[in-house]
Amino acid sequence: MREAAAAILFGLTAAAPTLVHALAHAPAPASGASQDAVSFGLEPWNEALVSVTDLDESTTWLIEDGDWRIVGAGAVSRAELEYWKLPANISGIFRKVCAAKAQTGCIRFVRFDGAENQRPIRLAARPWDTGGIFSIMLRSEDTQALFDAAIARGWWAESQPYRFSFGGSDLVNVVVRGPHGVNYALYEREAPAFTGFPVGPLSQAFNTMRMVKDQSASIAWYRDLLGLKVLFDAPFTDPEPRANNFSVPANLATTLTRRAAVVQPELPGEDGRIELMEFEGFEGRDYSQFASPPNLGIISVRYPVGELDAYRAMLEQRGLAPEYSASDVPVSGLGLVDLMAVRDPDGNLTEFYHAD
Repeated sequence: MREAAAAILFGLTAAAPTLVHALAHAPAPASGASQDAVSFGLEPWNEALVSVTDLDESTTWLIEDGDWRIVGAGAVSRAELEYWKLPANISGIFRKVCAAKAQTGCIRFVRFDGAENQRPIRLAARPWDTGGIFSIMLRSEDTQALFDAAIARGWWAESQPYRFSFGGSDLVNVVVRGPHGVNYALYEREAPAFTGFPVGPLSQAFNTMRMVKDQSASIAWYRDLLGLKVLFDAPFTDPEPRANNFSVPANLATTLTRRAAVVQPELPGEDGRIELMEFEGFEGRDYSQFASPPNLGIISVRYPVGELDAYRAMLEQRGLAPEYSASDVPVSGLGLVDLMAVRDPDGNLTEFYHAD
């Protein structure tokens, strides 16, 4: 079980079909479980929202080195700014970018102008600190080249890329850090080939990682309140003392348990994921009070929902009221939408919307 779960942790879902099958057919929780989100027409999230101060500085690595493309740009509507409860003096412009062969797993970068006391959500944070979304995950056919390109631009990283074999696959993994502490976790599977979606220099975003204080409570929240499916839930420790992508000292890597779980709308599937990670025994800082716009960093991911009103009613029946909510909001590239955002136990936002 540990090997299969760790295989998924490092981007190996295709190499662990037994675990995926077992979880997909596991009995439902005895009580407190919600109706599955997919029954309301919930689909994988199709964009992440990231707050930045310089659209060029934050997007050129994706575009020039990762072969992403601009699919939309312009002013943020007044209605969307009001949805975020931002005062009238704040305006915004955005740039939405997508991978070369993708229409989903995109990133919408927003620059909020006129904001006072704007700060990075995860200012000077370490991986085990909670609050604020830690990373956006992508796949790559050449992680070393993308790492080198990021460093050449003045970006940084949690580690250098490292190769290892696990679960029958040969892997390269690294977390690179862009402006405002926005992390991009790159997964390269050298063998066997990944076939879930086109990869190229940088694939579409397929996952975001959230560091949590209590992983069991977080899993229950996403499963029993939001109605997402659990892809895996198992502890992991490094098999040998060595450098790793979370900056855990090598002498602790084989004893520190990292509890990782992934939730997503439906099984099987390769996108629309949210990963929950707890560093067991590490007491990090809590950044949840800063995890709101116009602060800088990864704000949320946006899930389209066919029956948003019914889904919201189900959430409210279970005691989960939206933090943000609005109707008939023009969002460029999505249309005229009804949308809402909820906070998880660690203060992170997740959005749901329906387009007319």
